[in-house]
Amino acid sequence: MNRYEDIHRTWEHLNDQQAPWYTNLSNAAALIKEKLDCWWVGFYLIENNVLNLGPFQGPTACTTIEKGRGVCGTVWELKKSLIVDNVHEFKGHIACSSESNSEIVIPMFENNKIWGVLDIDSTEFAAFNEQDRIELEKFCASLRR
Repeated sequence: MNRYEDIHRTWEHLNDQQAPWYTNLSNAAALIKEKLDCWWVGFYLIENNVLNLGPFQGPTACTTIEKGRGVCGTVWELKKSLIVDNVHEFKGHIACSSESNSEIVIPMFENNKIWGVLDIDSTEFAAFNEQDRIELEKFCASLRR
């Protein structure tokens, strides 16, 4: 079984539709961090026209991000996933930590409206690929607020 099959199968049992959204997002962050062995995994949620830090796993993080700023804000603005092989070369990158070298950010939609993003950082350069994007978009499609 590959790691994404394991994530999807485990998530089927963890995703509790009766639980509050923050409970499921907390478990989702922990599951992804554990199974993908990433440096930082978390969610930023759109509230009051900014992305606010939601449940996450890893070191402390930036608390708010404006639309169009950094990788997360750009994903919000474009409403499409981004893979950044070297965050230090990304124009407008928000450096919450100098240890992050690559990043993948996936938008989350409900009723065709974006409500947040999944942000995953790695200390390795070029840690993410198209397979990660496809599988993480599938994963995010199961998330609800």
